[in-house]
Amino acid sequence: MVLYLVGLGLGSLDDVTVRGAKALDESSYLYLEAYTSVQEDLSVNFLKERYPTKEVIEADRTMVESACDDMLERAKNSVVSFLVVGDPFGATTHADLFLRAKEMGVEIKIFHNTSIINAVGTTGLQLYRFGQVVSIPFFDGTWRPTSFVDKILENFQMGLHTLALLDIKVKEQSVENMIRQRPIFEPPRFMTVNQAVEQILSVLSDRNLQEDNVQQVEKHILTPQSLACGVARVGCKDQVIRFGTLEELRHFDFGRELHSVIICAPELHEIEESFRQLYSK
Repeated sequence: MVLYLVGLGLGSLDDVTVRGAKALDESSYLYLEAYTSVQEDLSVNFLKERYPTKEVIEADRTMVESACDDMLERAKNSVVSFLVVGDPFGATTHADLFLRAKEMGVEIKIFHNTSIINAVGTTGLQLYRFGQVVSIPFFDGTWRPTSFVDKILENFQMGLHTLALLDIKVKEQSVENMIRQRPIFEPPRFMTVNQAVEQILSVLSDRNLQEDNVQQVEKHILTPQSLACGVARVGCKDQVIRFGTLEELRHFDFGRELHSVIICAPELHEIEESFRQLYSK
């Protein structure tokens, strides 16, 4: 039989491609990946209502990364669809799943869709001017990874925009519950543009206070007054696009999840500048 990797797009189930929709109709099992991205209109309950005769399973991080063999075994004898918000290859985890399916001799077919990585073109910032994509994790007490800022600075120095994907915490356990092996999970958390900008500025501030910092040039190129663009719910009816300085975006209300932030290149193309003016009002 076959395993379908189906991209759901960013808005709703209506955004699935025609070929992807046919794959869902053919499937006996629908696995909804529910940790690299989530969408209110693409929940397990919604899928159960739309496909009442099919078995719908939520695929959390543990299942996908460590316990997907049952799904792959099913795909040897049944038609199985693995559903991903955005595009199936928007996360490294799904590339690993593809390789594991190949190793097990499972036939696999891909149905691509829009992801945040190309949908940010709606901001008017030209996609060919984007550098490496970064992920910004939640700071947690003394755990403050800062490598994402190094990548932002590298892009900035090369005159490139940076798309920053913001942390999502779904079905996470506290350290105590993990140690005690209690199946109790923390409430979901979704990083906002405001939190992401706060962390970026915090890292830059810490570095600029270090007198022996060999990269002193950093404080001269990326500051609270540097231009950025915050986006929320791209592809949905209530999407938000807002340009402003990092300091301005720090205080702007983007509403509910999901959010992403773009740190703009030092100079904009004239068309990009027109979009900046449009989305700064």
